[in-house]
Amino acid sequence: MQGADKGQAARLDGKDLHIGIVQARFNDEITGKLAEHCIDELQKMGVSPKHIQHVTVPGALEVSVALQAMAVTDRYDALIALGCIIRGETYHFELVANESGAGVTRVSLDHEVPVANAILTVETEAQAWARVDEKGRDAARVAVEMANLLEDLL
Repeated sequence: MQGADKGQAARLDGKDLHIGIVQARFNDEITGKLAEHCIDELQKMGVSPKHIQHVTVPGALEVSVALQAMAVTDRYDALIALGCIIRGETYHFELVANESGAGVTRVSLDHEVPVANAILTVETEAQAWARVDEKGRDAARVAVEMANLLEDLL
């Protein structure tokens, strides 16, 4: 396949990129830390603070609505979804996890904008805390890499 390089390194240069972040406030201490690590990593990759739009919504189910509102503006090179869903004693966990994931994917595909999904789905709060740093930073890296990739492909 011409132009494909399986050994190609990720392009993690965020200079001139515009990134939108939607953070669910449910489990706010955890999602706030996700956002903190994500924004820190974006800035380390060169994304200007003035090019980062960070909004919050009540919970994981509302994330995709805000992502869609951002996507239709065509102002963002990539979007990031942040949230935390902790399993409880009812089926609600599965509903929220499945529907929030489907909504995030739909926004990305419908609008051809990369969306890094860092909505944690965990069994316990301890599992969430163990993932906060890496998942927040990983979401930033995924957003920047995919924004650059789509720029090259489109």
